[in-house]
Amino acid sequence: MIGVIADDLTGAAEIGAVGLRHGLGAEIVRRGQPSGRAEVVCVDTDSRSCKPDEAGKRAATAARLLRAAGAQWIYKKVDSVLRGQVTAEVEAVMTQLQLNRALLLPANPSLGRVIRDGQYVVRGKLIHRTEFAHDPEYPRHTSQVLRLLKLPEKFLIRVSNGDRALSDNTIVVAEAATSAEVQDWATHREAGILAAGGSEFFSALLDAEHLPLPRGKVRLPQVVPGRELFVCGTSTESARKFVNGARQDGTPVFSLPQEMMWGAELSEAAAEAITRRVMAAFDAYPRVILNVGLPLVRNAAIARRLSHFVVRIAESVLRQVRIARVFAEGGATAAELVGCMGWARLAVQRELAPGVAVLAIGGSESTLLTIKPGTYVWPARWT
Repeated sequence: MIGVIADDLTGAAEIGAVGLRHGLGAEIVRRGQPSGRAEVVCVDTDSRSCKPDEAGKRAATAARLLRAAGAQWIYKKVDSVLRGQVTAEVEAVMTQLQLNRALLLPANPSLGRVIRDGQYVVRGKLIHRTEFAHDPEYPRHTSQVLRLLKLPEKFLIRVSNGDRALSDNTIVVAEAATSAEVQDWATHREAGILAAGGSEFFSALLDAEHLPLPRGKVRLPQVVPGRELFVCGTSTESARKFVNGARQDGTPVFSLPQEMMWGAELSEAAAEAITRRVMAAFDAYPRVILNVGLPLVRNAAIARRLSHFVVRIAESVLRQVRIARVFAEGGATAAELVGCMGWARLAVQRELAPGVAVLAIGGSESTLLTIKPGTYVWPARWT
């Protein structure tokens, strides 16, 4: 079994889908123990928004859980653009596993996210000149990789500058501008090194393993007929384009009241009113979209509240209406929805696109949950 520690649900699902692509059964554990039936076990620590100490504790606990469950090796999944408490969690896992070297490769060149000359570039633009500059919780105000990361407390940290040396007591941030470079870095993983990074690096590591397991052995889920609820808790450019296109095609779209963007509370009466309208829409339409629907909010606390309000309404709908397929956009949104519904273990069933995974709740296919990061786009088949 291969263990993975992710700081949010979408990251765990993304890695699980990569395992599935390689013919490995995968599951996500949010509470309790692994089932013992999956070959890739992704523990979601839900620590992206935690303080460094708390994030480190959760990551170390996950490493201890996976090691006790028999993980042959453990991968630390981090956000591809280094949001969250990356160094604190990598350090904590290194300490827990008694490792003194780490290879951190967050770039996903296949998605246009690369690191070269110490700079983070997204689709040809320096990251601080993209929409990531306006992230409400972790705005990217520089493209210098080492400035995007907090300095570790116990180890040195450096960006690789062409060489592949992995010194003791050091976290090496690997530069990669092409998928071939990611594949090359994967050949440098060995005992005593913590591998950490994005989904493309994890896929390259599985390729380097030359797994004997037959590919394609995982059964794909049946297409479940019935209602579809999209829950969009972000205000990213991709989310706005998706919602606007759906509205033009006649799909019912429900948004939060405008006063919410200034920090107003969502009253019980307002939440119930939106819930009733969503439920009524399902009488005539198979698909309904519930989203924030407000201009981008820069205040992190208000942005989190908006996502919370959307989840609150979605939970109410899900407890009253039978929904066959739920689509959640945004890591925090998906995690809160899963938590509110009490879904402790999720089996990865299918990968619709890089970063977009279909999950079976508790092993049952009566309801399927599809999640994706807020900055990724929905596959064309769903838009």
